[in-house]
Amino acid sequence: MDAQSIILHLLTPEGRADPYPLYALAHELGPVAPAGDGLVLVCGYEAARQALRDPGLGADSGLTAWGGDADSRPSLAMLSRSLLVADEPGHGRLRASMAQAFTARGVAALEAGIGRITDALLEGLEKAGGSPVDFMDAFAFPLPAHVICDLMGIPPADRARFRAWAADLSAMLEPVPGPADLDTADRVAAEVGRYFTDLVGARRAEPREDLVTAMLAARDQGLLRDDEELVANLAILLVAGFETTTHLLGNGLRLLLDHPGAMAGLRDGTVPVQGFVDEVLRYDTPVQLSNRVALTDGVSVGGVPVPAGTHVVVLLGAANRDPAHYAEPGRFDPTRRDSRPLSFGGGAHYCLGALLARLEATVAFGRLPARFPALTSAPGAEPVRRDRIFLRGHEVLPVVPNGAGTPGN
Repeated sequence: MDAQSIILHLLTPEGRADPYPLYALAHELGPVAPAGDGLVLVCGYEAARQALRDPGLGADSGLTAWGGDADSRPSLAMLSRSLLVADEPGHGRLRASMAQAFTARGVAALEAGIGRITDALLEGLEKAGGSPVDFMDAFAFPLPAHVICDLMGIPPADRARFRAWAADLSAMLEPVPGPADLDTADRVAAEVGRYFTDLVGARRAEPREDLVTAMLAARDQGLLRDDEELVANLAILLVAGFETTTHLLGNGLRLLLDHPGAMAGLRDGTVPVQGFVDEVLRYDTPVQLSNRVALTDGVSVGGVPVPAGTHVVVLLGAANRDPAHYAEPGRFDPTRRDSRPLSFGGGAHYCLGALLARLEATVAFGRLPARFPALTSAPGAEPVRRDRIFLRGHEVLPVVPNGAGTPGN
């Protein structure tokens, strides 16, 4: 199978459900492989690391916009104004407008609050006892949602709607979003835009100690050009602020259920929590790919020339399982000492919220196994994967917090 065929198969329902066999085939082609039509596929760890950091490769909105354009699609117009697809000089300006909240010191200050939210959600799971409960709905969504909403100053009463909003908006990040998905994303983009426009108006009238107020001040200082750019980046920040962490938590719990030894190791301390989180990110990363485009001639990736305008598809999920970099890459090993996953990207576009996502997952998996030593998969209820390739995770993950069955499904 050549690189072009691998890309096409990744876009099928089967490929989205389990991309890892296709990644293994990609590795047989080498770390970098031309895929025709101005496309290059990158699956090798070192080549991916280089591509993510090379200033000659910019953020690529072209792949994201295969299903439409920013002139006719409100969702893509919102994306086009965001940090996710900006290059310099705009990227640095946009990043500076929100970066203060995500510094090491700023994130560390959130740990106590994250612990309180985690404990409250674990109390809710405790009430389910021996009855099935959807982990995604009861824990994986509300933990990061409450954290980012607290940071942004979004009222608790408004938060329930954000899970559906984020799921619908994230369709625009898919390599080839379907017209129906983009129609839904357009509708939601309009709703989210109205919501944040109203919230910005409220903060203008009554500033608070929150990220919306801070970004409004950045707007007034010229870091954000206008209210449309402010609203677009608030919306994207909301999606990025919990969608990826939600699926990190879900993917992590699924791996614990499938590997009861890891669950026991987290409880007795033989498996370090941070090492476990790193291995989840390596083995089944929520963000599976990153798109780049060559800004000038003279750029190469892994020794392969990529002329100006070439689209570079960096398969993060494949790079994290590169057999040239990792011993037994297809084996989940939370005691692995060399897990340095590329899941948060690299270079100028390294994920702004990486420290926060790691902290949330570390707090969660530091407490959950000890609180629920008998946690199992719910008998007769299968997990449901999301039908996406860009963001990999679960729609539903049924568990019994105080189960008596066999861990795993």
